[in-house]
Amino acid sequence: MIILLDTNILIDVLRNRGNRRNLLADLVEHGHTLATSAINVGEVYAGMRSHEATETDRLLRSIESHPMTHAIARHAGTLKFAYSQKGKTLTLADMIVAATALTYGALLMTDNRKDFPLPDLTFVPAS
Repeated sequence: MIILLDTNILIDVLRNRGNRRNLLADLVEHGHTLATSAINVGEVYAGMRSHEATETDRLLRSIESHPMTHAIARHAGTLKFAYSQKGKTLTLADMIVAATALTYGALLMTDNRKDFPLPDLTFVPAS
């Protein structure tokens, strides 16, 4: 199974917070593929500390990175629009992550489940 890692998970791995490294290692050991979306890659680099550059490159090259295609962008935009019609404001970045997970049939690992209220999205525990 593909597990799509949200930005907060990637940052925790880089900063050695919690038990994230061991959790991800265990998932790989059990046959899961770790991935992220292109938007998450951008977010990680945008918040990177200068001394984290080498480790950031190493981490992000060790997992699959799914590009934002036209279909994913369209799906993300329609999700954001649909929720805005219901009075719910969701970020386009989060909807890109959600659309990427849905497109690839991936489970999403995040600490921010409230940002992803989509009933079709499946989560994997982040701890």
